[in-house]
Amino acid sequence: MNILEFNNIIYKDDDKIILDNISFDVNTGDFISIVGPSGSGKSTLLKLCSHLKSPTSGTILFNGKDIGKSNPVNLRKDIAYCFQTPYLFGDTVSDNLSFPYSIRDKKIDMERINYLFSIFNLDKDLFSKSILNLSGGEKQRVALIRTLLFEPKILLLDEVTSALDVDNTTTVDNAIRDLNSKGLTILWITHNPQQSKKYANKILTLENGKITSLEVIK
Repeated sequence: MNILEFNNIIYKDDDKIILDNISFDVNTGDFISIVGPSGSGKSTLLKLCSHLKSPTSGTILFNGKDIGKSNPVNLRKDIAYCFQTPYLFGDTVSDNLSFPYSIRDKKIDMERINYLFSIFNLDKDLFSKSILNLSGGEKQRVALIRTLLFEPKILLLDEVTSALDVDNTTTVDNAIRDLNSKGLTILWITHNPQQSKKYANKILTLENGKITSLEVIK
């Protein structure tokens, strides 16, 4: 079943075409790696998915409805974007993990937090730690956990392991694979050829704003 559909999407920045007539479908439970050279439009594609940018022409459908007509705040609860460089706010890890609950007027679910700490291999003592004392790998994983406290329908990952060491990359890879195995639909950008093929069931290649291939991995 299609959860996301790109129909003849064109995106221009001033007069420059960034994405040129993009059409493809995302099925529920897909794990799609998006690859291609720098400047090919990969990040723009993900930003269009989450309504951080709007297409110049064409339509993007989420569960059959035009996302351009959706409330962006509500849409981003279902289609969550994780940036390459994590952004943490407040003073502590707790500030970041309590925020998704406070904006929904819900009680903090420590069972959910502990589960995510476990699959992302973080010590529970980190909960009260200052964000200033976190390593780069810890910041990236805290940002991912914050996004996943209320699990979205689609998770968009923009090179989230590019600055991590081998061990942290493996931890994040395994956690994302675990979430996908439970039904979470994932689109992720990577420049690592091995990583792109490791868990994905489809590989979408962009070059100069065009889809040059959409390979189904069997």
